[in-house]
Amino acid sequence: MRRAVQLIVRGFLRSRVGLALLLAVVVLIIVGAAKVFSNSVDTGPGLTGAPEQPIVTVSPTAPNDGLASPEAVPSPYVSPGTAAPTKVAKAFAEAWVDHRDVSADNWYAGLLPHCTENLAAKLAGVDPVVVPADRITGEPILIPYAENVVDVAIPVDSGRLRLRLTTTDGRWLVDGVDWERA
Repeated sequence: MRRAVQLIVRGFLRSRVGLALLLAVVVLIIVGAAKVFSNSVDTGPGLTGAPEQPIVTVSPTAPNDGLASPEAVPSPYVSPGTAAPTKVAKAFAEAWVDHRDVSADNWYAGLLPHCTENLAAKLAGVDPVVVPADRITGEPILIPYAENVVDVAIPVDSGRLRLRLTTTDGRWLVDGVDWERA
């Protein structure tokens, strides 16, 4: 009988299931013993022994000594007698969405007074049929970056037209065009 029990135990321990059960029992015994001998009281989830007040490492009255501080965004500079960037952007956008029943040359000619030479060169030969909007649906929103560089976001019927403007000879001109789908 004793020999039969030994054979069963050896066979059980050689199987994967038997070995897994034996390891689970050993882990439970270790965890139970640790809990009994640790003298800990069940405090529930969260930190134990945390202070009542937060730990302050910097005096609240000390000046900021950080490397970076937020800089005020400068207002765009508008030369006397010239149009503000939002007006230039709106005029460009009106010409940009006016692409139906207009020849490619006339559409391009409508954009030229409002854009830099660099952008004019990129727009040369563009077919206005690819313009993804038909009308402006809201007012321009100015996003300044520097005194001479701004973005203007203009809501259109299919998303948002985003124009990059820069100053050239004291005039604001569109230098980049992007479109974001709604």
